[in-house]
Amino acid sequence: MRNRARYLIFFQYIGTKYSGVVKVPPHQLPSKGVQDHLEDAIRKLMPLNPVSLSVSSRTDRGVHALSNSAHFDLQRKNNLPPFTEGILIEALNFYLKTEQIRITNAHRVPDDFHARYQAQSRTYVYRIALGIPNQLLLPLTELKFCWSLRNTELDVGAMRKAAALLVGNHDFSSFRAVSTEMAFKNPVKVLDVASIQPGGSFVQSHFQREVLFWEVTFKARSFLYKQVRRMTGALVAVGQGRLSVPQLKEILEARDTMAYPKNLVAPAHGLFLTRVDYRETGGET
Repeated sequence: MRNRARYLIFFQYIGTKYSGVVKVPPHQLPSKGVQDHLEDAIRKLMPLNPVSLSVSSRTDRGVHALSNSAHFDLQRKNNLPPFTEGILIEALNFYLKTEQIRITNAHRVPDDFHARYQAQSRTYVYRIALGIPNQLLLPLTELKFCWSLRNTELDVGAMRKAAALLVGNHDFSSFRAVSTEMAFKNPVKVLDVASIQPGGSFVQSHFQREVLFWEVTFKARSFLYKQVRRMTGALVAVGQGRLSVPQLKEILEARDTMAYPKNLVAPAHGLFLTRVDYRETGGET
């Protein structure tokens, strides 16, 4: 079918009001995931084929994305040729205009391309704001986009030593949350990057007080359920002196989800999926 095409799309969203990125089961309606809204927009293009979106990277309720990705097939009526990438982006964004979701890029890809399985890496950035005893002291533009801590400083040197222990090939069972998929997911992952660097806010120069930001970045081909938020929480605990570097190493080596201390998981709203990279498209552009 010459007028049937498979597209890889890149999209961003503010995750605050969505139940997560994946579609919501019927029994959980009227709550909706980002995927539900994307599929609704695709259906408004009136394709002949049933609409089914395959999302590359799962994010939970409250987590944001600067660049997630997905693929889908689209066959137009009346033997019309496939949409160009530019027209597709414009049309989908028109139908998404009332949502906090935007398509940023699109590519025609081979019919056997899979957005999830062919992703070469995923990058997450977790944003932390220091010296904030009350969330109301944050700029409005940061309220749902960082983890605000009372601490005016963190022991970043200790955090970096702890982060270095996480890099490489490990069984990350201690850093995954309990889920129904646990029995089917290999807990061994290769973490390519775990870094802690100064961050910032684009409103900083216009705000009446200085807010110190740090960004924790993780890059790997794939992650376990809530692995990034659990690693972030543990690293912050090291920075606060609540957990030592040897204790974090013990948690990692325990290879047991129950070894992870209670009440350490970083909240969802500070986390951003920033990149999904592919060989086929030369990376997210």
